[in-house]
Amino acid sequence: MTQKPPNLDRLAAQRAQEFIRKTIDDDRKPDPKSVDNTVTNALGVLRENGIYACALFLKSRPKTEKQRADALLSEMLHLLAGLGFGWGRPDSEDAHHVLAYLTEKVTSGKLERLLLAKETLEQMLIYARYGAKARVAEKGD
Repeated sequence: MTQKPPNLDRLAAQRAQEFIRKTIDDDRKPDPKSVDNTVTNALGVLRENGIYACALFLKSRPKTEKQRADALLSEMLHLLAGLGFGWGRPDSEDAHHVLAYLTEKVTSGKLERLLLAKETLEQMLIYARYGAKARVAEKGD
C-alpha cells in the first residue's frame, strides 16, 4: 500500500499559521511590520539564491531579529520534514546542524524534489507575509 502524498498547499498554510502564532499573536512578541520584513527578506533570498542560502540568511540575523528568524526557519524545517521524502529533521536547529542537514538531505537528492521543496517553502513564506500584513491591518498601522 502506498502512502498518500501530503497536500502541499495545506502544509504550507499550516506552517505559516504556526509561525504567525509564535511571532505575532502573543503580545510580548515583535510587531507585525517587523515580522513581515523578516519574511519578505527571507522570501527574496529563497527565490534568488535557494534553500541553503535562505537558511544561512536566517541564521545570520542580528539579535533584534533572531527570535523571529529562528521561528521562521524552524517552521521551514518542519515543512521540509512533512513533504514525505524521508528527510526528517536536523539533530538540532543550530547553524551547523541545519546547514549540514540541508546539504546532505535536501539539496543532494533529485532536482525535482528540491524544486518542489523550494516552491512549497515559497508558498509558506507568501502565506506568512499575508498573515503578518493582516495583523498590521488589524492594528490599523
